[in-house]
Amino acid sequence: MRINESNQEQIDFSKQQDLVPAIVQHALTGAVLMQGYMNAEAVAATLAEQRVTFYSRSKQRLWCKGESSGHYLQLVSLHTDCDQDSLLALALPQGPTCHLGTESCFSAEDHSEQPLLNQLMRIIQDRSANAEGNSYTERLLAEGSKRVAQKVGEEGVETALAAVADDRDELLNESADLLYHLLVLLRSKDLELTDVLAVLHQRRR
Repeated sequence: MRINESNQEQIDFSKQQDLVPAIVQHALTGAVLMQGYMNAEAVAATLAEQRVTFYSRSKQRLWCKGESSGHYLQLVSLHTDCDQDSLLALALPQGPTCHLGTESCFSAEDHSEQPLLNQLMRIIQDRSANAEGNSYTERLLAEGSKRVAQKVGEEGVETALAAVADDRDELLNESADLLYHLLVLLRSKDLELTDVLAVLHQRRR
């Protein structure tokens, strides 16, 4: 159930000393960013300010994520589970979520559980930052944005031709090539996949 200011009293705070666990998920990529606890006041503040706010058990007070760093979690929507005793906050992070400077508080080094396109984008970023000339991605980036753009054009045409020819396997393969080269092109222009997803998010709204 989606939570708003008119139905927030339906959250069941009775099971854990007036607190419920709250998971924060990136609204665009689906990556799990962090977990905290909310009481009724934290839920109300989150909805009112549109910034994810927790009840800090160590500080014994409301804590707006980012109040010190400026890396707020901009709320997109808040939901309960089927028992209404835990919360899922979909949010847009305004910088690193973890105090260690990483996007997520979970598995900073292991991206194997991230959505596949995010994982691929991270690999491309790593190739760009630590170029040794040993991979196709590194060589392609070294040739510059014009060459990468050319490859995107070529793969786009090949994808379209495969669709027209009604060749399912070739369409899948060419589509994979197109997505990969598009991600490389974004990297060459210092853009992220999330930048594209943000445009789609705004269009949907």
